[in-house]
Amino acid sequence: MKAHQKRQFLPILIVLQLLMAMPFAVKVFGQSQLQQFDDNIMLDLAAHRTPEQTRVMLFMTHTIKYGDYGVPAALFIGGIIRNDRQMRQNALYVGSSTAITMGVTLLLKQLIKRRRPFVQNLKIVAVYTAGSTSFPSGHASSSFATATALSSAYPKWYVIAPAILWAGSVSYSRMYLGVHYPTDVAAGAILGSGTALLLQPLKRLN
Repeated sequence: MKAHQKRQFLPILIVLQLLMAMPFAVKVFGQSQLQQFDDNIMLDLAAHRTPEQTRVMLFMTHTIKYGDYGVPAALFIGGIIRNDRQMRQNALYVGSSTAITMGVTLLLKQLIKRRRPFVQNLKIVAVYTAGSTSFPSGHASSSFATATALSSAYPKWYVIAPAILWAGSVSYSRMYLGVHYPTDVAAGAILGSGTALLLQPLKRLN
């Protein structure tokens, strides 16, 4: 394998190692300092909520479906209208990155079964009650998958900056609202970004 090919595969190997380490890292969360770190941040966020900020965070958390479904749909429709094969291919890349990330997220949730913050620690009061399990954050994983894939397909600052800002805001909203720990969000961001990076070959036309 040539040197430049090895450099291309290095980020993929790092991402794979991080993903493989996730379930083992979570097993030690129970009484660890990391759990205490998570709890302290959640309690601090809850203590400083305001009605105005809460409305904004609720809005941001609900934009997930528009970003995850709307971006690939818009690219695909735009590709048809403009007869742009590359745009349609980018739609496949973005949509696949998000869909596969969602599937892996659901699998990890079932395997790890970490309890939601407001269930794990009764002092943490959530804005609303979310179902399912906590690790990793599905909002964080899918939004970062969408944002990373879109940024990879169109590596321009005016695409990258809004995409990452959106994904970061959606992810932060999950902590603010009391439904995900910081480590849930961080793991989701790694998972989503990593999946999009792994699927980069889908950008290329056959």
